Amino acid sequence: MKQTAKKNDWVRIMQIILTPEERLESLPDSTRKVALKCWMNGFLLDDTAEPGDTVSIETLIGRKVTGTLYEAWPQYNHGFGRQQPALIHAGNEVRRIMKEAGKDE
Repeated sequence: MKQTAKKNDWVRIMQIILTPEERLESLPDSTRKVALKCWMNGFLLDDTAEPGDTVSIETLIGRKVTGTLYEAWPQYNHGFGRQQPALIHAGNEVRRIMKEAGKDE
């Protein structure tokens, strides 16, 4: 389902900085064969737009940038990954070592 964005909505756009043909030949093939992309968030300046449309935005610092609308109201979906078994008890182990060394105060 396409999500229509309206003027002043917070959106994410994408710009192609370098096409594969413009990338340096000294780069590894796996890197050189894909475009170098830049993702930016800002407030939509166009009246309405849908993902894939070319739009203009204004970033939080006031820059006006044009790119391809990727999504409206983007979310941050990153995390720190799964808990690492080797680190589960690290805090308790450090406290134990500090206490044995007399530096637990």
